[in-house]
Amino acid sequence: MKITHCKLLRKQQLKLLEYFVLEVTARSAADILEIQPNTAMLFYRKIRQIISHHVELQATEIFDGAIELDESYFGGVRKGKRGRGAAGKVAVFGILKRGGKVFTKVVNDTKTATLMPLITRKIAPDSIVYTDCYRSYNALDVSDFYHERINHSALFARGKNHINGIENFWNQAKRVLRKYNGIPKESFPLFLKECEFRFNYGTPKQQLKILKEWADV
Repeated sequence: MKITHCKLLRKQQLKLLEYFVLEVTARSAADILEIQPNTAMLFYRKIRQIISHHVELQATEIFDGAIELDESYFGGVRKGKRGRGAAGKVAVFGILKRGGKVFTKVVNDTKTATLMPLITRKIAPDSIVYTDCYRSYNALDVSDFYHERINHSALFARGKNHINGIENFWNQAKRVLRKYNGIPKESFPLFLKECEFRFNYGTPKQQLKILKEWADV
């Protein structure tokens, strides 16, 4: 999947790629380059589609070793139900290999029946999985994994027993998405994979090099 049928000059495409990597909004990038905002937004959307395509191709990679699991909720604040499963929010499940990559998936709910198939497909048996005390992870106690829990009501880390890595990813993702002041629900998976890409591919220089290759710009 590449950028095709783009009427922008290659020089403009390269600049838009740079601005995308540097988290400059499409509207601001359009203003700097003196192009139509819709043109820049369409280009950004194509980049997110390319990212999602390539990240999903890599989703078959099996994680092993020390793994952190957690779920989070994205979306605007609404009155009513709070906490896990807050009304109107999008539920996302995350798996992070310590010292490696993160994998995310939008889920309909965070029940055991939803999460366990994702866990068993993505994580090698005999791996050490770290979670908090959410009840959906109870099934891990009788699984092929070594399960460690951290009770967040008491402390956030006890030696190697923590989920600070995946929580750091959630914080980073929400910081990136906050500047958009609301994302349509149907577009959210693309933005989520963008956050996954940014986390997994380190520096802006590395991200730009990869995107040039993926987009063939």
